[in-house]
Amino acid sequence: MDRLTEMEAFATVVDQGGFTDAAKKMGISKSAVSKHVSSLEARLGARLLNRTTRRVSPTEIGLAYYDRARRVLNDAGEADALVTSMQSAPSGLLRISVATDFGVNHLSPILSDFLKEYPDITVNMVLNNRYVELISEGFDLAIRVGELEDSTLRARKLTETTKRMIGAPTYFQQYGRPQRIDDLNEHKLLHYSNQAAGNMWKITAPSGEKRQVRTAGWLTVNDGQSLLNAAISGLGIAYLPSFLYRDALQKGLVEEAIPDLPVENLGIYAVYPPGRFTQPKVRAFIDFLVASFSGKGPDIW
Repeated sequence: MDRLTEMEAFATVVDQGGFTDAAKKMGISKSAVSKHVSSLEARLGARLLNRTTRRVSPTEIGLAYYDRARRVLNDAGEADALVTSMQSAPSGLLRISVATDFGVNHLSPILSDFLKEYPDITVNMVLNNRYVELISEGFDLAIRVGELEDSTLRARKLTETTKRMIGAPTYFQQYGRPQRIDDLNEHKLLHYSNQAAGNMWKITAPSGEKRQVRTAGWLTVNDGQSLLNAAISGLGIAYLPSFLYRDALQKGLVEEAIPDLPVENLGIYAVYPPGRFTQPKVRAFIDFLVASFSGKGPDIW
């Protein structure tokens, strides 16, 4: 006999407290349930149930076996459900975490197209400027820019952006323009507070050498748009991704601080909880983002 069927018959008898109710639960005859349980006991060489005319209860061995058997049966049921869900149309609530500036400027404009394509999905997009704990906070995925710090999460690269140091023309007129990396130590730097490295910039020198610049700066804030506004107002030099400063650069509101430095490329990723299978709604959204961002090079972002 099939081992899973024997296991299911035994576990159902324990759950229902007898063979008659177990047979009703499984939709088979009482004699069939009895045969499955007897076959299981014969195969294991142990008595799993105490049978009397009034009640059925698991033996000590039977109780220990029941705990493990129930786990196996639950896993088998989840595996079947997973296959079904993987083949079903994407649906359900999709919770997304994304930085405010990227969400407002790049996700919000395309969400309507996604929802029209997948009408059975509802989206809850949370705009914040911190690294959320996806699993404990109940998010399905997050969009993150730059180096990924949590290697336990799965990630798919969506596109790239560039990162440059920028400042207002009025700032450079007042304080001068830095000519090399070491000159930054004498300037007013504007920092993003959510960086894991703190108030430290990692910069590539023309030689390819990786340099670090750390200063207190005039302003530290957890929002990229606020840093850009501060730079435009002449408060100092900010180190930002191009999707934030691109329009301001084209309008002449800001300029590159040290134009001769190599451009830093940053990946933009969709990150989601680990697991062997990806929920259809998550997979659909990530595929949609990849298609939406394809053909957009780093300079567009």
